[in-house]
Amino acid sequence: MTADDLERWEAPVEAPLSYDYCGYTVVKGGPWSQGPVLLQQLALLQGFDLDELDPMGPEFVHIVVECAKLAFADREAWYGDPDFVEVPMRTLLSTAYNDARRKLVGEGASLDLRPGSPEGRVPRVLVGGLEAAFNEAGIGEPTLGGIGEPTVTEHGVVAGDTCHIDVIDRWGNMVSATPSGGWLQSSPVIPELGFCLGTRMQMFWLEEGLPASLAPGRRPRSTLSPSMALRDGNPYLAFGTPGGDQQDQWSALMFLHHVHHGMNLQEAIDCPAFHTEHMPSSFYPRAAHPGIVALESRFPEATRAALARRGHSLRVGDAWSEGRLSGCAREETPEGRIVKAAANPRGMQGYAVGR
Repeated sequence: MTADDLERWEAPVEAPLSYDYCGYTVVKGGPWSQGPVLLQQLALLQGFDLDELDPMGPEFVHIVVECAKLAFADREAWYGDPDFVEVPMRTLLSTAYNDARRKLVGEGASLDLRPGSPEGRVPRVLVGGLEAAFNEAGIGEPTLGGIGEPTVTEHGVVAGDTCHIDVIDRWGNMVSATPSGGWLQSSPVIPELGFCLGTRMQMFWLEEGLPASLAPGRRPRSTLSPSMALRDGNPYLAFGTPGGDQQDQWSALMFLHHVHHGMNLQEAIDCPAFHTEHMPSSFYPRAAHPGIVALESRFPEATRAALARRGHSLRVGDAWSEGRLSGCAREETPEGRIVKAAANPRGMQGYAVGR
């Protein structure tokens, strides 16, 4: 990297992708990120009557998980920097494509990685090695310690991790951002370069010919994935979460609970949550865990038993262990303008503040 590289670089301003869902327009970053995978989940879920499903029941969990598997399989096969590769995003979000893909959701859990073939193109997906316990610097997600636990090194206590921020100002301007700085402590400095190799670069493949293959100037497929939504055409909601590959799963749950189950923002965040690890991880060693569903222990035993009968492999976590969500919304009412905010109580790390 040279001074000329820095002098010529500027942050791009890009048009977002969007998808209309039940009176809302959900807005995400382009396919250089994993952002569109939330839109693909919604495009698949559009064909199910989620209003009638218990958010803690097995049918709801099963449908959401199976649709997530299909959407994330497409993420692996097709997402990359659109400045360098052709990403068939229009087809991936089209009605015809998702009507066909939705038929793959059966009564049982799929244990296969099943990317689609948009426009007749042949998908190509790689999966990394087996998961293991890694203690080396720069391996895994840029996370320093568990929930609420400081990380202690030879230099003392250090802080740094992915966070998420949503803001609405007095004029109605909205911001949703997911900054991540954990790699500043977890990645080594390359002496010949003079800077850290950001952990986001591990999302490239060194195998050539993939949408996410390493190339000069190409952006890695970041998991960082803030979200926004309009309601009836008006800016309404900014929301998101840290969490690597779980970001667009937890955010989808919050949105679905708010839209289909009549929950306010705090109730949608507090509702027992889950995610699947069926797809290859975005982080080294790129392991996949087919059929795994991680869910909080607050789910009823009857729900867990029904999911197991369907073929899901369950990993039951602590009662408040899934998600780091926050969100804020703005709406006009007959009584005036209302601004609402909510934050994740898990780990006591999230805050909702208004003035």
